[in-house]
Amino acid sequence: MNVLELRNVTKKYGKLAAVDDASLNIEKGKVLSLLGPSGCGKTTTLRIIAGFTSPDNGTVEIAGANVGHLRPYERNVGLLFQDYALFPHMTVAQNVAYGMRYRGTPRWAVPARVAQMLSLVRLTGMGDRYPKQLSGGQQQRVALARALATDPQIVLLDEPLSALDAKLRVELRVELKEILSSVGATTIVVTHDQEEALSLGDEVVVMNGGKIAQRGSPTQIYAEPADKFVAEFIGRSNWFHATGVTQSTGNGTTFATSDSVEIRTKLSSAHNVSVRDLCVRPESIDLIHNMESGAVDEPNYNVLAGTVVDVSLLGADMHVVIELPSKNRLLVVRKNIMSSRAIRPGLPVHARFSASDVLVF
Repeated sequence: MNVLELRNVTKKYGKLAAVDDASLNIEKGKVLSLLGPSGCGKTTTLRIIAGFTSPDNGTVEIAGANVGHLRPYERNVGLLFQDYALFPHMTVAQNVAYGMRYRGTPRWAVPARVAQMLSLVRLTGMGDRYPKQLSGGQQQRVALARALATDPQIVLLDEPLSALDAKLRVELRVELKEILSSVGATTIVVTHDQEEALSLGDEVVVMNGGKIAQRGSPTQIYAEPADKFVAEFIGRSNWFHATGVTQSTGNGTTFATSDSVEIRTKLSSAHNVSVRDLCVRPESIDLIHNMESGAVDEPNYNVLAGTVVDVSLLGADMHVVIELPSKNRLLVVRKNIMSSRAIRPGLPVHARFSASDVLVF
């Protein structure tokens, strides 16, 4: 059963379409990540679902009922804002209980429900504290408990972790996923953070210019991007511009590129296909130095000569930038292991990647 149905929703501000004929649904108990750059329409979509913004066209249904005429507090929706929006003059328990008084919860049932929610977010015993006495992570948990306390039909999270530092954000991301899973909450997470969207969502929707560019599982979105925009926005990419086809069979196609190299791909019969760009993810590339004679040409692989121009050690990962003779630069991401110390600027290397790892657009 779909808890939410958006059908052909459009919202314009003057001539600008913030949301452009977007249709979206989400099944009960699923987490959907709504991802995209600033101005893509994801926050406007969230506000339309919540009732803070009225669409110019289209319908919004929650649990099979049209809610277009309902005000925000009349919709059974839980909200967690980017800044948490906790009431500073209320205790933690009072903040968590706030929404229940407007949703028909009997007064006698409120204390037990508050205790249940605080236990769920691991804040048992902190009900008498005030928001200013809590850390940023604890405030985020209180806001989540308040959003879940009314047993909403759908939970909307607007950049829920963006106000936290990087380390805490990763830790709470895991906790948030566990909490949402444990209560079976139907959830939409709006974020511009790719890792957050891919790790939290059962499905990911990428928006661009008010439209839905692609919807799919995290694996599909990353490994099979629908177009160049999605490929560039999700993860890091190295690009080659194809200038023509040098060979095409049922087993694959080799393209000539503006870098004066040939790139093998698994695309079959490309003579009648308009191909412009080839993409390789940095983690798909192996770096080989001190290559043995005759090992350069490997069937089903691309092996490109270059020179290391920069090496950055980022904890567990090592980022290596190599420059091809054409002056095009490739980013290579490898695990930071002991043997990596031999890789240094000025070192001649070969970048090696499989034809099956080349994305064709």
